[in-house]
This record gives sequence, structure tokens and C-alpha cells, in this order.
Amino acid sequence: MKGKVYLIGAGPGDYNLLTLKGLDCIKKADVIVYDRLANNRFLDEAKDDCKFIYVGKQSSNHTKTQDEINEIIAEQALKGKKVVRLKGGDPYVFGRGGEEGEYLLEKGVKFEVVPGITSAIGGLCYAGIPITHRDYASSFHVITGHLKDSSEELNWRALAKLKGTLVFLMGMANLNRICENLIKEGKKKDTPVAIINWATRPEQKVVTGTLENIHQVVLKEGIKPPSLIVVGDVVRLRSKLNFFENKILFGKNIVVTRSRAQNSKLIESLNTLGANVIEFPTIKIEEIVPNLELKQSIKKLQDYTYIVFTSENGVNIFFNKLYELGFDARKIGKSKIAAIGNGTAKALKNYGIRADIIPERFVAESLVEELKKVVNSEDKILIPRASEARKYLVNELSKICSVTEIKIYNTVKGEGNKEDIINFLDEGKVDYITFTSSSTVKNLVEILGKENLLKLNKVKLVSIGPITSNTIKSFGLKVYKEAYKYTINGVIDILKNDIVEGNINENN
Repeated sequence: MKGKVYLIGAGPGDYNLLTLKGLDCIKKADVIVYDRLANNRFLDEAKDDCKFIYVGKQSSNHTKTQDEINEIIAEQALKGKKVVRLKGGDPYVFGRGGEEGEYLLEKGVKFEVVPGITSAIGGLCYAGIPITHRDYASSFHVITGHLKDSSEELNWRALAKLKGTLVFLMGMANLNRICENLIKEGKKKDTPVAIINWATRPEQKVVTGTLENIHQVVLKEGIKPPSLIVVGDVVRLRSKLNFFENKILFGKNIVVTRSRAQNSKLIESLNTLGANVIEFPTIKIEEIVPNLELKQSIKKLQDYTYIVFTSENGVNIFFNKLYELGFDARKIGKSKIAAIGNGTAKALKNYGIRADIIPERFVAESLVEELKKVVNSEDKILIPRASEARKYLVNELSKICSVTEIKIYNTVKGEGNKEDIINFLDEGKVDYITFTSSSTVKNLVEILGKENLLKLNKVKLVSIGPITSNTIKSFGLKVYKEAYKYTINGVIDILKNDIVEGNINENN
């Protein structure tokens, strides 16, 4: 049985600029063949058993030749696989998609093309440069800066006479030659030029100049590929329309240590604010199975007057087991529900349960204070939670009534790559590291090794709350700031406020 190939435009780099159809194809793919310019976050959307093949290409350094890439995608499809060929930008805008389509037809392989946002338009947009504007340019022209045959030459005379915006892709190696030829054929020396490096990504960098001096500007600023070259008067609008680089966290490199399964909200929020998020999951949640204690407790839920949930993980594992045993929320009966934190309370709502008690401060101490007001010696409390959770909650409540603690999951060391994070730290590419639990701190220290802890002194460590802060301090590290509200939103607020305060101080 023959498979099928989907030539998908991954867009210019921003994760959110992929089309819905492209995302749907990625989720269903058996094999994903991806290049250097496709955002690696797309791979997180794939099936667990999806095969990844990297075929990235950059100037003078090709992992695979185009002929080899053609063979790979055809070979996988002929094995009956659903193949996604993930390409930066749009497949048909200097993306070699046409060549790949022709090759697939020759091999008798069916294919579809899913268009993407080309960097020639999207990249300019994120740099504050409209590719057309009634006052500046009524047309635009996208040109390759790298011809297949190096002995060939563009029609510089025709290009120099064009009144619209000129956008050169893959042209950084020939920047000086491009500018010299345009000037030679009649373009004014003071024609505005912009160079957009890593367009639409948090590390985007833009420099501007003229045809006469842009080469020197690029050398001074150290701009390298992948970069777009924009020639035309629309560049003048950048100072007015530059929305992307004005985002509050733009250019800040923030390490997220939460487990990959839990970090989507934090990453999405930080990306929306312009941050460059470095995923370094230090923890991973593993359900304890089999778990006869949990099974028996669920069957006897009517015996408990209170059920206490301390995390979203605990809620999800508990209710999954509840449903697996053939019950639903009605099994809880008259039991009161207590939850530490808004995230835990929100997870309960997903199962049709509204928490009766949510302490003002999202820590065990605050919950104990609240429960002491309502429980007595006749009450029975069930607490399903992590195996390594602090003893305070169980110890204090046991002084008042009967408490059954069920350990339902382990928090184990995550999959963060030690070499990657050390390189980021050594190169000064980390501004903040966020910690959302004591486990994230302990596991980061374990992964890094105590011999590398001094590297963290140059980074701002942000804590979700006092318990996590105490764990940071226990390793001799300094807490830069602690969230006022012990939530993910509280962490985000701290980061935003820190930038605002820094800007105020700089202006004063």
C-alpha cells in the first residue's frame, strides 16, 4: 500500500503562524522530514511513534542534498507511510517544493501541498515593514539571492528600475554584490535597506541602512543567515509599525523547568509576550501503577467527608482512575472538596467539580488553617498526591481527624539536556530561570551537577512561592524574585513587572 506526502509550509518561524491544515497533518504523520527553518516545537505535536528525519540545509553545510531529500520522502511514502515534508516558509516560494513534487510524480507517489506564510511577507510584517503601501510601494518582488548556477546573473538593470519593494531570500553571502549592482544600474545610494535575521522568532534582529552602507552595518552587528534583505522606501515605516519587538518580554531568554506535559500554558503566555522560551523539563510525572490503595479508596469514597487535591496531576490521575473503574463524579457523593491553587481548582472543574475550599495562599499551611475551622474528630480526609510531597499537610490534619494519604504519582527527573543548558549559561544566553515547584529546583541541580551551580549566580532565578524559594536557598542559590500569587500567572506577572521596573530605572 502506497502512502502519501504532504509538502507543508511551516511559516517563517513563529510557532503560531502554521496553518490549521498543516498542524492537522503533523498530528497524523507517520514520518516528518523537516528542515532547519521549521520551528522544532511543531515536532511536539506529532504522535508518540512518529519518526523524525532532519534534513536541514544552510549555506555550504547541507545535512542532505536535495536529491537525497527527494529519495527519502518518496521511499517513506512507498512504504505506506503518511509523510510530512515540513519546510520553512512556503513550499513553492524558493522552497524547492516544485522539484520535490515533480520527483514524487515520477515515482508514482501521491502528494498534496499545504501553503505556508512566506518569510518574504510575514518576516517583513514582524519587522514593522509592510511589503506594500500606497505612499511607498504599489508592488513587490521576491528574488532569490542564491542562483542554482553561480555563473548565472540576475537582470540587475530590470531590478534597479522597479519601483516596488525588493525582497531577496538566501542572499546574505551576496549582500555586497546585490547592493553594488543595484547602485550600478541606477538605484539611488540612499535607498533604504533592512536586514531581518531570524524573522518572526523571539531572537529576531533587524538592522537598517542604505544600499551604500548596509554591508558595513551588517559586518559591525555580526548579522548572519538566515536573513532577509529588504530594499525600498517601505523600510522607513519600521520605526512606526514595529509591534513585535515592542512586546514586553521580547529578546529575553527564559528557561522553563516544568514538565513538558504541564508547561504549555506557561510557554504560550511567555511566547505571546515576546520571550524566547528555552524548554528544559527537569521533572516528569509518572503515575504509580498498579495502585490498589487508590482503587480501594475510590470504591469507598462515601466513607470520606473531605477529599484534598494538591495539584493538577493528582486531579487528573484520580479522576482517570475513577472513570476507569466505571464511576463518574456522582461517586464523590457528599464529600467536600479542597484544592490548593487555582490550577488545581480549574482541573477539578474540567470533571464537573467545584472546589468547596480554596485557601487564600496556595500552600499547605494555608489549607490547614482553613480546614481547622471546619473539620472535627469524626471527619475522614482522603489526600491523593505525589509520593514525595511534604509531610506537613498530613501531619497537621492527623492531629485533628483520620487522614488517608494515597501516593498516586512520582515526580522523577526530566529529560533536559545537560550540555545544552550549560552551553546556554556559559554563553550568557539565559536571562531568567523559572521554578514552579521544589522538584524542579532539586532536579535541575541534579542534572547540572553541583560543580556547575555557580553558573546560576549570573541568572535571575524566579520562584512560584515560598516553599520553592526555600529549596532554591538550600542549595546556596539566590532567589531573584518570588511570585506574589503562587501561580503560573503570578510567575508571569513577576517577569513582566521586572521588565517594566527595569525600563523605568533606565529612563530615570
